[in-house]
Amino acid sequence: MSIRPIYLDCHATTPLDERVLAAMLPYFTEKFGNPASSSHVYGWEAEAAVKKTREILAAAINATPEEIVFTSGATEANNLAIKGVAETYFKKGQHIITVATEHSAVIDPCNYLKTLGFEITILPVKKDGLVDLIELKKALRPETILVSVMAANNEIGVLQPLAEIGEICRDGLRPAGGDRQIIFHTDAAQAIGKIPLDMEAMKIDLMSLTAHKVYGPKGIGALYVRRRNPRVQLAPQQHGGGHERGMRSGTLYTPQIVGFGKAVEIALGEQATENQRLTQLRQRLWKQLSQVEGIHLNGHPQERLAGNLNISVEGVDGAALLLGLQPVMAISSGSACSSTNTAPSHVLTALGHPQHLAYASVRFGIGRFNTEEEIDLVAKYAIATIKGLQNKR
Repeated sequence: MSIRPIYLDCHATTPLDERVLAAMLPYFTEKFGNPASSSHVYGWEAEAAVKKTREILAAAINATPEEIVFTSGATEANNLAIKGVAETYFKKGQHIITVATEHSAVIDPCNYLKTLGFEITILPVKKDGLVDLIELKKALRPETILVSVMAANNEIGVLQPLAEIGEICRDGLRPAGGDRQIIFHTDAAQAIGKIPLDMEAMKIDLMSLTAHKVYGPKGIGALYVRRRNPRVQLAPQQHGGGHERGMRSGTLYTPQIVGFGKAVEIALGEQATENQRLTQLRQRLWKQLSQVEGIHLNGHPQERLAGNLNISVEGVDGAALLLGLQPVMAISSGSACSSTNTAPSHVLTALGHPQHLAYASVRFGIGRFNTEEEIDLVAKYAIATIKGLQNKR
């Protein structure tokens, strides 16, 4: 029997936790009702399960259950947030600000809006991947309607200063006694369950979430939409039935929603201890890899996800490195959504890396089920592989 490689690609997706699967299974069989069916017990059961997940997600970010809108994932949530704001507020302004290191699920909708006449400012980042708050303030205009900055980067794991950004958006252009509104959206797909999120303290108006980055099922996500102080309105991008407060029509996928809630519930309960464990594993891996000549750590050394380690190696072809590591470990060079793209990582390029280093990068995504023994094996094999490729120069 062949031995499967060690999975270290948890920023692409995570395995479904068995506790999550156990919670989901009844809703595929005996509790299969449509939560919109309000006249019988099958619908009531499904509706109650959906309500419970709304409550879990809302509590996770200090929101109210009514502010949670279910989607098919973070990509749809990002599209609903960005396009929904653009369509609703275009008479107030047609300027949107985002960041060069954003996921394509944010960059691409913004580029689409450019074709409709919107002006998009893409902010650079500092060498450590953090957004420059001074540059953000400078970029604000009277016609700015939206700022979109991701919470945790999917490639380099960098955590952006959400509270500071929220403060800038809320008060940056507000005249005395005025009601100027710049909406703050964050893609928190990589952050939910991993770092503290508080929409009130961070002054976040829209937040995109997904289940499959936190040991939940694929195909389910959510968008937090602020209801008050200030109220955010979104033009729906999908019509037909008026589900989810009219913002996202379609029959709710109850088993997936149940799994989402259970995954977040588990992650929140284990967040502190798991972050400590993952940080130790990351440092253990980096301590060994850092001994290799010509190796670089990408992204801020501290302000990053606990399980993220992104490196570049001088004098090594990235494709050859990935191929050489495949027999022992499952890792990637960056975003799984753009893994077929032969261009260098736009995230690493934004950090100022030359093309040869941007190409020669790999991302280790350490997760819940990885062990110290696996980390040591991965380090040993990676070092041997890197040195072997360097010696071929």
